[in-house]
Amino acid sequence: MRLQLSAPHNKKIQKTIAITGSKSETNRSLLLQALFPNIKIENLSNSDDGEVMKKGLAKSSGEVDIHHAGTAMRFLTAYFASQEGKQVVLTGSKRMQERPIKVLVEALQSLGADIQYEKEGGYPPLKIIGKKLKKSQVSLPANISSQYISALLLIAPSLENGLELELIGKITSVPYIKMTLALLEQIGVQTSFEGNKIKVAPKQKVEDNTLVVESDWSSASYFYSIAAMCEAGTEIQLSSYKQSSLQGDSVLAEIYKDFGVETTFSNNTILLKKTTEIKSEHLEYDLSNAPDIAQTIAVTCLGLGVGCHLTGLHTLPIKETDRLAALQIELGKFGATVDIDSESLTLQPQSNFNIGVAVDTYNDHRMAMAFGPLALKADFMVNDAEVVSKSYPDFWNDLKTLGFGIVES
Repeated sequence: MRLQLSAPHNKKIQKTIAITGSKSETNRSLLLQALFPNIKIENLSNSDDGEVMKKGLAKSSGEVDIHHAGTAMRFLTAYFASQEGKQVVLTGSKRMQERPIKVLVEALQSLGADIQYEKEGGYPPLKIIGKKLKKSQVSLPANISSQYISALLLIAPSLENGLELELIGKITSVPYIKMTLALLEQIGVQTSFEGNKIKVAPKQKVEDNTLVVESDWSSASYFYSIAAMCEAGTEIQLSSYKQSSLQGDSVLAEIYKDFGVETTFSNNTILLKKTTEIKSEHLEYDLSNAPDIAQTIAVTCLGLGVGCHLTGLHTLPIKETDRLAALQIELGKFGATVDIDSESLTLQPQSNFNIGVAVDTYNDHRMAMAFGPLALKADFMVNDAEVVSKSYPDFWNDLKTLGFGIVES
């Protein structure tokens, strides 16, 4: 599906949008519910990834196809490896079969797991024969995707002896690790995170408990971008969000002050208000703890004619696509000058845009959504726009609610 995007007639937007639960919190909560069935969950994400995770957890044998869902691949690898009596082949899309999983597989094997590669070593699909894992000590490189680390932490309370995990080197994506530990603590599991060592105590059963999933801050990022590119006086209210969020992307509230957007928290909502125009010509951010908002920030900077230097992006090349390479290509279509290396992106400021271009999305939901707000500055098209269903199926309808022109072309 190709969509043609154009700006709202009124660029002083005043609207309210309800966003469903965080994909990250949803998939963590679903795995914990599978281990401890008396847990209840409210405000689940309606994303494709959440649905894939639910379906995967319901299976005990045969093929489990998680399509493009990287979180589900990592979490389900650990889950099935620790489930005695379950035997599956865990697979996914062509791109998923190009995304490395060797570090997690080797960590689980060191705990006693029975996992074999069905095709190329180090990559899905995986043949997993569930076993009772009795070993309790494992180490991982600290700079890998936090999903590997969280996968091990989530199954840890169900292991006979719990888990002691040592992270080697400089730790990145700390908020996602802390999110996992906070959810474990909410269901009564004892944890500790001191220096580079994380300990999770075993727990045979938990008390009846309800986990309320906060709405997705990554999804909120696109509305921060819209507010930043709109006229002063714009107010967009989003629900439901907490000031003491578990999500690393909640740093948006601080970052977007630089773009003239103030955030007010009240009764589980946030109000984004455009108060001033951006004053800087060049912005720099280390996004080690929030790499998923890099695309949004880069596009916002393009739209406002400012430059940026974004670092801490070493996990982006192994996402749904190589996000750094994809950003360089797609920003370039609008006339931008972009330099990338293995972990950073530099965008030069510019005042004019090419219009009428077609943005490719590379099977990556965030490529589609990050560029959406740019319609405030230039008419353009988005190819394969339906990819947003991976995390935010209502995205295009919500943009229509704000007044954006969106038609299938």
